[in-house]
Amino acid sequence: MVDLTDHGPEPYVLDIEKTTLANPNFRSTLWTGVNLQLTVMSIPVGGDIGLEIHPDHDQFLRIEQGKGEVRMGPREDDVTFKAEVGPDMVIFVPCGTWHNLVNTGKEDIKLYTLYGPADHEPGTLHKTQHDAQMDPHEH
Repeated sequence: MVDLTDHGPEPYVLDIEKTTLANPNFRSTLWTGVNLQLTVMSIPVGGDIGLEIHPDHDQFLRIEQGKGEVRMGPREDDVTFKAEVGPDMVIFVPCGTWHNLVNTGKEDIKLYTLYGPADHEPGTLHKTQHDAQMDPHEH
């Protein structure tokens, strides 16, 4: 069993691949610092992260398992950038860019993401996407 609690802002070391693959939750925040945050995610087959924008920070995502399509654009109604993604691929989302990741594969997408600065409340845990949508601290 892996530890899915937030260890920030204290010094912390982990096996990111093992932790990412073992995470059963839609979102688990593992480390929150002053300028950076680490979160692992599990996106079910046919699911997605949800179209969103982070107006004041950049985002890095690394796919450990699964296949999907990333969509990005300058406006909510203009997400024309599309790319197929899979294991060992990374996605860079510039601040102010609308984006979504849709699981188009046959297994859950397992990924980790870094936000700079943090995007979620320290210790955030959402078992499902619905939990994330109902969280009053989320956008």
